[in-house]
Amino acid sequence: MSPRRDASSVAAELRQLVRDGDLEVPEPGTGRTIDRWAALALLGHRDLALARLAEGHLDAVSILRQAGRPVPGNTLYGVWAARSGGTGAMVADHRLTGTVRFCSGAHSLDRALVAALTPDGEGLLFDIDLNDPRIERRPDTWQAVGMDASDSPDVVLGNVPVSDDDQVGPAGFYLDRPGFWWGGGGVAAVWFGGARGLVDRAMRYLQAGLGPDEHQLAHVGELEATLAAAAALLTATARLIDESPQAGVMREIWILRAAVEQAVRATIDQVPRITGPTPLSRDRAFAQALTDLQVYVRQHHAERDLAALGRLMSEGKDHTWPER
Repeated sequence: MSPRRDASSVAAELRQLVRDGDLEVPEPGTGRTIDRWAALALLGHRDLALARLAEGHLDAVSILRQAGRPVPGNTLYGVWAARSGGTGAMVADHRLTGTVRFCSGAHSLDRALVAALTPDGEGLLFDIDLNDPRIERRPDTWQAVGMDASDSPDVVLGNVPVSDDDQVGPAGFYLDRPGFWWGGGGVAAVWFGGARGLVDRAMRYLQAGLGPDEHQLAHVGELEATLAAAAALLTATARLIDESPQAGVMREIWILRAAVEQAVRATIDQVPRITGPTPLSRDRAFAQALTDLQVYVRQHHAERDLAALGRLMSEGKDHTWPER
């Protein structure tokens, strides 16, 4: 039986990757965006909890570089920016307050980039030291089995002091920079890797048994076509970013995320139909990979994100056509 993962072992694995230089990947928008996304996909294929922490760390490093700030060596970073259900960080009088949800790596990271709103609604970003005793983790707020090893509870900021030097970029920098959308594409790459890994697990299970029947092969073939289409769109979107790094790619990233999310949903639906209950009940790693993917892909806001994309189309934005 596969051993149960825990957050500390995943965090230790991430720290080793950083220490060994295995997370030295190209910056997005510099000509090798697809190589960066391929690295993220491979991490998702390996372990989605690990990939979640690695993606956050790499996103933070990119944000710091885009702001022209130095990146401390061997320092684990996260990006804590969620404003779910009316929560989120606030800043006033150089103090951070509020509750931030989904703070992955809450107990293991060294620093985090925290997005906060001023009383006037301006968005600011701060680089904070997570050893500050005024930062309270609420581990009981993450009850899900899926992504449990990502250590993503609520964090309460109790008047954490910040200075002008802690502010990353000008007001609005976090959302206004082109890299915000590039990072959203990186998350989709991780989802893709998780789906690819789950299909590969299913194939290994089939090959270790009596071999697949025609119904199982039909599901596998359908998923292969679905994932190949998602991979092609990842490649095309990365190429677009590299060719025009100053162009707005919000629509393209929304399309990419929606397409990958659909591929992931197909994977989550069909893999258990391929394998039946045996690996889901007797192989902990297999069952964990499926459950992790179900939770992680819900970073896509489903019909809400699709409605936003549809609204762009209703406003007369260009359609997507194959290149001639």
